[in-house]
Amino acid sequence: MKNSEIQGLTTEEVVARINEEKANLTKMKFAHSVSAIENPTRITKVRKDVARLNTELTKRKAEAKASAATESASE
Repeated sequence: MKNSEIQGLTTEEVVARINEEKANLTKMKFAHSVSAIENPTRITKVRKDVARLNTELTKRKAEAKASAATESASE
């Protein structure tokens, strides 16, 4: 998943996607520990996608907080 794709999602979609990817990552780790999966680099890619999604969510929360502070300061 690219950053441009993530930025196109709404905040609710980002949160839902984080939950889906975390569940997928857990399943993949379990499957890999039981028996080797075909492409173990997929675990790394999913982990990085989760990190990208979390970064975007944190950025949006910071922007919302900054805009709320600016609005309250201007009043």
